[in-house]
Amino acid sequence: MDALILSNNLDKKENVSEELLQLVTLTLGTEEYAVDILKVQEINRMKEITRVPNSPSYVEGVINLRGKVIPVVNLRSKFGLQEKENDERTRIIIMDIQGIIMGLIVDSVSEVLRIPSNIVEPTPPMASNISSEFIKGIAKLEDRLIILLDMDKLLGKTDETALIEMN
Repeated sequence: MDALILSNNLDKKENVSEELLQLVTLTLGTEEYAVDILKVQEINRMKEITRVPNSPSYVEGVINLRGKVIPVVNLRSKFGLQEKENDERTRIIIMDIQGIIMGLIVDSVSEVLRIPSNIVEPTPPMASNISSEFIKGIAKLEDRLIILLDMDKLLGKTDETALIEMN
């Protein structure tokens, strides 16, 4: 009987740990966003980007990352935000999105957060300048709100095809 109770307690601890979200926070303009840390491969400073003719307007081009050609998307352009000059805080987040390794240009990367999933609310209508199709929810922290991005929905079929052709 005691072994059964111990087993149930272990199961409860595992469930609690499964409810924690591990996120990388980033900024675009004045808003703070977060992406699932499991999709992030690395975070790099800005580097030289080679433009690719006839690519979608939000695709900045490609970079050479240790011998691999990686397409780079400007998240500001993808989300329809006002353009901004790159500066010393601008970063390229290398991510695996639907099996495609790509870079995302963001204004800055802030921190890695571990938050309980129960503080994430569904997205209210018009909560952001960004189309709600890219938003998983909004995390309510004590002093701020963080918009959780659904990176798998970032690419539509035409985007996916264009990016695969670049690789």
